[in-house]
Amino acid sequence: MNLALGNKLSLRISDLAFGGEGVARWEDFVVFVPFVAVGELVEAEITELKKRYARARLLRVLEPSPERVEPGCRYFGACGGCQYQHLAYSAQLRLKHKQIGDLFERLGHFDRRLVAPVIPCPQPYGYRNRIMVRSQWDKFKQGLNIGFIRADSRLVVDVEECRLAEPALNEQLKYVRAHPPPKGGLKVVLRSSPPGWEVPPDSFFQNNSFLLPKLVEVARDALRQAQTKHLLDIYCGVGFFSVELAPLAESFVGVELDHMAIQAARRNAAARARTNGEFIAGTAEEQLPAILSRFPAPATTVLLDPPRKGCQPETLQMLRRVQPAQIIYISCHPATMARDLNILCAQGAFELAQVRPLDMFPHTQHVECVGDLRCKAATGSP
Repeated sequence: MNLALGNKLSLRISDLAFGGEGVARWEDFVVFVPFVAVGELVEAEITELKKRYARARLLRVLEPSPERVEPGCRYFGACGGCQYQHLAYSAQLRLKHKQIGDLFERLGHFDRRLVAPVIPCPQPYGYRNRIMVRSQWDKFKQGLNIGFIRADSRLVVDVEECRLAEPALNEQLKYVRAHPPPKGGLKVVLRSSPPGWEVPPDSFFQNNSFLLPKLVEVARDALRQAQTKHLLDIYCGVGFFSVELAPLAESFVGVELDHMAIQAARRNAAARARTNGEFIAGTAEEQLPAILSRFPAPATTVLLDPPRKGCQPETLQMLRRVQPAQIIYISCHPATMARDLNILCAQGAFELAQVRPLDMFPHTQHVECVGDLRCKAATGSP
């Protein structure tokens, strides 16, 4: 039959794409269905129809996967914050490992065996130290909805708690709900300050304190193996990696556009007596040429922790020209990371040694990755 909006189909799920949607086929169409597991037979209703693919909403699971579990949150399926609460945590880790391998193979043209197994979070619920809730006027109940964007629209689903958030944030959420914003359309950031770190309200910091020590350990191991003397921490935020890795370097420089974060980074370094480096305010594109010229490339590691959109092309080309001994690339977006690493490794400028994923975002589509790249000229690789 010809597909049309509203059609109800029985579909066998063959894969889960990066982003969380299940993949099924109906004749020549690919049909994406959320909140499913590989191997399941489901009934779904077509909600969006394109030339070669369609999207559908899950109506019911006809043959459930043995990896399907009861979600830990009553809002799961309506709230758009989580994609995988219906899967056992061990299945989530295997799924993310496969998805990262697929992306690095397809977008980066890397051997998927370079992707190590995903390091699990020791606390899959109650781990987030920062959430952002939104307010939206609900004309039907004549009041504000305070919560998160729905999974199926741009409307806000009203929530009383977030199971991913630390308990302190849920206490803050109770206060916001008791003292709501004056109108809809406003965002409220709730944050629990990481112990021992100064973080301005609008500055970036990793959102999972429980897996943070392991993230530092992975970056530290990569830096130690390269045996370089100088560390350039680009997109350094409040100086987290600079401060943690400073003991392994003779000198370090942190670069960050956020002026408030740079001031906090200096105080964070001073609080830990890190006196072998400095922090500079500015963009990577502005500051990197002069900074790279100060240090011998064969003795330098560049740590990149860019926003989700990745690095600017001029930054990548500059690194290709200068060829520092090592690049440690940290990202919560494996697709843009694979793209950027493909550019860095083109024509043999760098070689990817390994990608270490860490599940900083359990129950969601997101995953943190640490890539270790070595300059071929420095390693003597053919």
